[in-house]
Amino acid sequence: MSETASSKYLVTGGAGYVGGVAAAHLLEAGHEVVVLDDLTTGFREGLPRGASFVHGRIQDAARYLDPSFDAVLHFAASSQVGESVANPGKYWDNNVGGTLALLTAMRAAGVGKLVFSSTAATYGDPGQGALTETSATAPTNPYGASKLAVDHMIAGECAAHGLAAVSLRYFNVAGAYGELGERHDPETHLIPLVLQVALGQRESVSVFGEDYPTPDGTCVRDYIHVADLARAHLCALRVATPGEHLVCNLGNGGGFTVREVIETVRKVTGREIPEIVAPRRPGDPAVLVASTRTARERLGWTPTRSDLTGMVTDAWNFARRNASS
Repeated sequence: MSETASSKYLVTGGAGYVGGVAAAHLLEAGHEVVVLDDLTTGFREGLPRGASFVHGRIQDAARYLDPSFDAVLHFAASSQVGESVANPGKYWDNNVGGTLALLTAMRAAGVGKLVFSSTAATYGDPGQGALTETSATAPTNPYGASKLAVDHMIAGECAAHGLAAVSLRYFNVAGAYGELGERHDPETHLIPLVLQVALGQRESVSVFGEDYPTPDGTCVRDYIHVADLARAHLCALRVATPGEHLVCNLGNGGGFTVREVIETVRKVTGREIPEIVAPRRPGDPAVLVASTRTARERLGWTPTRSDLTGMVTDAWNFARRNASS
């Protein structure tokens, strides 16, 4: 089905950070959006205005999908690396089992288009080079392994049943979009953690390892603005082709070290940010940076908000507006 101004989309996990901003972009483009979220990690405040809301699990997607939907954008997942190491069964059940139920429901309802929120964690520890879609996939934790399993599942669905699917493997997401921003509980992502220190909500930020083979010894990550990421999902809807599973990496094509991020927060906020050096975390690659050539060529997408200072500024403004009194 071609994308029109009257398209109707199911957004799983649309009360979360990335899913909520993507849903907002769909609404702004004139589409009808139904958000399916169990609010385990999402928030009602993360729902964009104008979206319909269904409180439920993706395992029960068959209750909510019908032929009136043009596509599904699938963000719902457990996504904490450390938790996945401690509790891998949760990740196989929710990420893999939940997606299997979703794909089955889509097939039964005749919904033939999917955009999947995948992850760079599918690649594992790639070394120093920029990751391409043909880089070896060797996840170092159950979270990455579960997302890779879903990518394989989707590929099989495309080949066997003609599903049109795009998997977007992205890296660290940052920034905010209007009233929508990052509000995980507990928070584990670097920029909001450092901003909590700036707000006086925690005493210091932990730097997990300073002996990596990087410019300052701390991990390098490729940050992407959440609005750029949302825009890529709309591009993916336009190019999804029946029978094809397209995989695209998304990022800025360059990276920032943990200490560069912390220093940027210091400059943006004007606050002191105490650091504590902690041991390396299991499963943390030294460098994760994306090659975005496929996204440019196939999606027609390039990042437009790649400046780290701008991303931190947007996140800081959101954090101040939503700080607990």
